[in-house]
Amino acid sequence: MKKNTLWTRIITTGAAATFAGMLVFSGIASAHVTVKPATSATGAWETYTLKVPSEKDIPTTKVTLKVPENLSFKQYQPVPGWKVTTEKNDAGEVSTVTWEAESGGIEDGQFQQFVFVGQNPEQDSDLAWDAYQYYSDGSIVEWTGAEGSDSPHSITVVSKDGATPAATADHGHDSAGTSGTETTPEDSSTSTGTETTTDNSATGSESAASGTTATDSTTAGTMTGTAAPAANTGLQTTTLVVAIVALIAAVGAWITAARKRRG
Repeated sequence: MKKNTLWTRIITTGAAATFAGMLVFSGIASAHVTVKPATSATGAWETYTLKVPSEKDIPTTKVTLKVPENLSFKQYQPVPGWKVTTEKNDAGEVSTVTWEAESGGIEDGQFQQFVFVGQNPEQDSDLAWDAYQYYSDGSIVEWTGAEGSDSPHSITVVSKDGATPAATADHGHDSAGTSGTETTPEDSSTSTGTETTTDNSATGSESAASGTTATDSTTAGTMTGTAAPAANTGLQTTTLVVAIVALIAAVGAWITAARKRRG
């Protein structure tokens, strides 16, 4: 009876450790801020989707995305309840885009998607999407690390072989970009330049009626079906090792106890 009890405890401990590791894996895999698609064609007007999940028990109130230097930002899709702010560099190109909640934000267990159109570079390139996620308590998560880090940024590989139906379709005209006259300061740690603000709560429906924002047919339906972000490789490996060590330790304890009983 004692043998059965001890063995049951060992099995339970090992299973609990393994299950805990699996839970950590799934939590890591779903927490990243991502930009999709992961591949696209050179020179294409691509429809990109920024997906922002809230990984804390407090709301995400703002997210700032740095536009890769060799990508030309063209248009964005208004999102009700979110104010869009763009900032330009010395060349007059949009260098950062900020979405800020006018009330509430992205609550725990929720995510929000922001859609925009950019023209890819003509040469094969890796577009790195640095993003800054702001929470209601003032904390910031910087999604700027390399693949395998705690907070990696997304990468879009642009190549001649990366053409998709969405990438090769007509994506609008250069004149259909962002608009507005209000200038507001932005956090100097993330971007610099001249900033232009458009309040979507006041102009979103009007812009949609006039067809001046993201009229490209490929933007329709992009708010759903975004692929789940890749898991953090480094943390996954560490957690798996811990789970295996815990299981080995439990088995070793059982063997030691069995030997003592025989002695």
